[in-house]
Amino acid sequence: MSIARPNVICILTDDQGIWAAGCYGNTEIRTPNIDRIASTGIRFDNFFVSTPVCSPSRATLLTGRIASQHGVHDWIREGNVGPDAASYIENERTYTDIMAEYGWDCGLTGKWHLGNSRIPQHGFSYWFTHQFGGGSYNDAPMVRNGALITAPGYVTHVITDDALAYIDRHAHGDHPFYLGVHYTAPHSPWTGHPQEIVDSYEACPFDSCPQEPIHPWAIGLTHNHMGNRESMKGYFAAVTAMDMDVGRILDRLEQQGIRENTLVIFLSDNGFSLGHHGFWGKGNGTYPANMYENSIKVPAVMSHPERMPQGTVQRAMVSAYDFMPTLLSYLDLPVPEDRNLPGRNVVSAWLGNEDTGRDHVVVFDEYGGTRMIRTAEWKYVHRYPNGPCEMYDLIHDPDERTNLTDDSEYSSKKNHLHQEMESWFDRYVEPDVDGKNRPITGSGQLRPIGASWDDGSRAFAKRDD
Repeated sequence: MSIARPNVICILTDDQGIWAAGCYGNTEIRTPNIDRIASTGIRFDNFFVSTPVCSPSRATLLTGRIASQHGVHDWIREGNVGPDAASYIENERTYTDIMAEYGWDCGLTGKWHLGNSRIPQHGFSYWFTHQFGGGSYNDAPMVRNGALITAPGYVTHVITDDALAYIDRHAHGDHPFYLGVHYTAPHSPWTGHPQEIVDSYEACPFDSCPQEPIHPWAIGLTHNHMGNRESMKGYFAAVTAMDMDVGRILDRLEQQGIRENTLVIFLSDNGFSLGHHGFWGKGNGTYPANMYENSIKVPAVMSHPERMPQGTVQRAMVSAYDFMPTLLSYLDLPVPEDRNLPGRNVVSAWLGNEDTGRDHVVVFDEYGGTRMIRTAEWKYVHRYPNGPCEMYDLIHDPDERTNLTDDSEYSSKKNHLHQEMESWFDRYVEPDVDGKNRPITGSGQLRPIGASWDDGSRAFAKRDD
């Protein structure tokens, strides 16, 4: 490891499907700077989130713990600002807590969406955040120095301008820095984006996002956007505008002479389907919630020229709950031993090695009563209490079209996967925040749950039928 401790920039997008980047094979969408990170580092082809919706996924990235440990189970609908604001993960220990303790200056610009958006938390000494989780792309509601403000201009540029100013202030300081750059792009609405970029997709055939027959479980965005070329152009424009600003960040690191010793990470908080499987959305784009690959698998590229190999494709399966212990290990920092962390240190994967140190690589997901186990060959989705359940042979059916859960030929495989899944969750779930039997419908979380609150029965919004 370099004698000089590296800076870290973690760029986190919102609702970006793994298919929505050029380096993942999409020849229609323009992402030269995401591709630039991949070409100077590692592209992960099998990076899975732990919950296919934003707030719980972000909590897991920070804490290394699953939703049924940290208690954030859905996107946070209430408690971001105002008299009822609540810190949803105040009792957790995040990697930024530890980095700050060991000398990193930690800053955040952009989306927080884990409650109490006005208050710096978890080691962040700099805090410029969105008041909520998203909204209009122009004149966005932000928080600066604890004050609620309206930030004029296109919010992607506002976040980037703030990030560049932070880099300039800390590039040659006495301490390394960590900067979270959390874009709201490409989350809806798909309007209000730079018109010249929108217009540049006028002739795009959008073969990369086929508008399939509407899924029988499709809800929400699907019925308003399926087949709508203006919405597709808006989504692509949101990604490309954000990518251009990623390029501004990379350029500034080079101008400041610190690119070689800066670890740049690019991730999304959850995947997204733009007509794939017949719906628009993520895990809560259907009801029951779904665990399709486009919902749980996200773009993940990272680059650290001083240490990481360049132009590497990493096919090992890794999960968002591996991220916190791996980042800390990569930085030679202690990993908390008292948090019952489900993830593992996969630094070997970050360094380009196929062997992650796990003989049987499996990832698990949850979204309320919907839980999933995925191996390299199989996926089993169990919905408590009464189904419907799904099982897919990913080798012969990678697009998840043929549900084998009721096929007697595969009953033994199904039972084995179900038992392994339940054993894993039994090992890690904390009973007072267990999401399995809570009324989580994808309509948002209204308050924290756990011992210091009520039983959680009123903590989730009801689904609008």
